[in-house]
Amino acid sequence: MDICNGRRRNIRTPRSLRAFKRLVEAQNAKMKTKREVKQEVVKVLRALVVGNNNEDIDVPMEEDCFSMNFSKNENLEHAIVMAPRYNLLREVGRGSYGVVFEAIAMRTGARVAVKKLQCNAPENVELALAEFWALASLETKHENVVQLEECVLQRNGMAQKMSHGNKRSKQYLRLVETSLKGERILGYPEEPCYLWFIMEFCEGGDLNQYILSRRPDPRTNKSFMRQLTSAVAFLHKNNIVHRDLKPDNILISQKSGFPVLKVADFGLSKVCAGFGAGGNDDDEHPTAGGGGGSNNKNVNKFWLSSTCGSDFFMAPEVWEGHYTAKADIFALGIIIWAMLERITFIDAESKRELLGTYVRQGSEIVPVGEALLGNPKMVLHIPQKTRSTMSEGVKKLLQDMLAVNPQDRPDAFQLEERVDQVTRAA
Repeated sequence: MDICNGRRRNIRTPRSLRAFKRLVEAQNAKMKTKREVKQEVVKVLRALVVGNNNEDIDVPMEEDCFSMNFSKNENLEHAIVMAPRYNLLREVGRGSYGVVFEAIAMRTGARVAVKKLQCNAPENVELALAEFWALASLETKHENVVQLEECVLQRNGMAQKMSHGNKRSKQYLRLVETSLKGERILGYPEEPCYLWFIMEFCEGGDLNQYILSRRPDPRTNKSFMRQLTSAVAFLHKNNIVHRDLKPDNILISQKSGFPVLKVADFGLSKVCAGFGAGGNDDDEHPTAGGGGGSNNKNVNKFWLSSTCGSDFFMAPEVWEGHYTAKADIFALGIIIWAMLERITFIDAESKRELLGTYVRQGSEIVPVGEALLGNPKMVLHIPQKTRSTMSEGVKKLLQDMLAVNPQDRPDAFQLEERVDQVTRAA
């Protein structure tokens, strides 16, 4: 509208001008959307094609963009910027040295998890490499173990796909050397180093969230017991000791319409292949190849010494710093006991209610493993709740899993058979 001689009259805008205005409005809206997307941490991971010749090839990369698409053309010498391959949607988790995003694979439309780990200190490098070695060493997949799609090393604006045991990659060997020497050798702080893990996305949260947000369901409990023991048996068969089993590290996938557990977070895991049986120390490290593979060795013969894990799930021998894979069985016993009876505690740092069994000593609650270490003759009250419907078979199984002496606990393969028996009988 325009005003002329005190009266309103309509002004028709020329067609070309209207088109121009629409174009400007569209561009402004697009710019606004981009700003909003940036504020919500929506980023695009751009694909770079690199020669797959096991050379130490570095390719330019934007700050938060790196290669996921690698060509088999051995004659290709230069990186080619391709269409976006992953789109980061939102942050879903954050830890002391890493952050996890939900993302979309542009080619398939599938949702994936993108885990970005900062390798700015030797202890962080060790955690990141432990996770990479464990997941990359698995030659077969298991439904109840989170799947690693690929891993990319980012350093100083350059990207390189990580290959398991690639001894010709200078960047990979530098990471291994950093972990072994325990000192920073990757450069100065202005040269950041990250490992990016592309993994399957679990939309159901962790075991804490799933169990505590729903009414008790005996059928779900039985299914989860079988899935958990199957996953641990698979890992032990492949010479992997998880060392940090807890509800936080057990994710839920619901893609199939029913809950499927996924054991995740292998930052404290140990790949035992490559060590000699008996008397081996956790301070030894695998070679740059990382070991792994199913060699039909008895993982319970490998002795570990680093006291690590989460207090409420650590076996008595872990507190002493001399243990085997049987420590995973103890942790699994705590998880199953807490899940069946919905026993919880409040985490001091996060103030979250978490699944976990404990022993009361006066006004304090003490982790079961620590209490048993102090009093090996202590009798655990299983079940803990007076109105529990726990069967005698499950009760005896938990008592055996939580035995003070690791030799009195079933191994992962015996446990898998016994869980199948007690869940069918219950």
